[in-house]
Amino acid sequence: MIVALSGGIGGAKLALGLSKILPPEELLIVANTGDDFEHSGLAICPDIDTLTYTLAGLDNPVLGWGRRDESWAFMETFAQLGGEDWFRLGDRDLALHVLRTHRLRQGEALSSITDDIRRRLGIGPRILPMSDDPVRTRIRSDEGWIDFQDWFVRRRAAPVVRAVEFAGAGSARPQAEVLAALRARPRAVMICPSNPFISIEPILAIPGMREAIAACGAPVVAVSPIIAGQAVKGPTAKMFAELGMAPSASAVAARYGALLSGFVMEEGDDAAGITPRVFRARTLMRGLEDKLALARAVLAAADALR
Repeated sequence: MIVALSGGIGGAKLALGLSKILPPEELLIVANTGDDFEHSGLAICPDIDTLTYTLAGLDNPVLGWGRRDESWAFMETFAQLGGEDWFRLGDRDLALHVLRTHRLRQGEALSSITDDIRRRLGIGPRILPMSDDPVRTRIRSDEGWIDFQDWFVRRRAAPVVRAVEFAGAGSARPQAEVLAALRARPRAVMICPSNPFISIEPILAIPGMREAIAACGAPVVAVSPIIAGQAVKGPTAKMFAELGMAPSASAVAARYGALLSGFVMEEGDDAAGITPRVFRARTLMRGLEDKLALARAVLAAADALR
């Protein structure tokens, strides 16, 4: 079993590569839910949905989020009637949010809903939330505390980041099947190339999760989301700089600290100061072949550490 911790777009690309190589029963993807929020009465799980759409072949390659072949009649009418349209929900995408919200209100666990949806969409590997308990990422800026989606989408990540917190993490419990997979001595734990602050650290903030990973007896290998001091997509480099750290692969490795036994980074990037064993690969994933190549490189790194 490979247990892969993932955020949205970057993590989903590697998860797709892994899903094309590994038998479905040998891959478990643990999704960040710190980005989750309620919008216009609907339960939105952006990272779960990005992973789901990507592995189902339904992702939107132009926007980088949502479903492909989308239409926007609902959103246009919603805005015309005075609804908030800063977070856009396409017509096809909307069906998932309505269904999830209904089932959550019926008392069903998020993990059960997520697993049922991935099966209905023909996805082999399991996708599970980090917890069935709500955890919400918040950003402290010079303007005070801002809920993550307000900061990221409505404000386009413009306010300067001074701190990040994960509301509810202290009382959340790791998803039970994720803990069981870690206790069953997996082949490796992979940390996908996702933003450490807002995609991976919410997972590690849940009491018992970091300890379970450290004690699982498997190599823990992270892939850097920073290439030549820049993030491929999203606010990772900006957040490093605003939190007083030069954005670099070494800064990413330092965030995970002693948890790591291996670190995969771009060929040619500076590895100075990185403690875990370094493996070089092309980490920029443009097409499927890049995703497959990186997945093979990360699996080879993990096996070399066993």
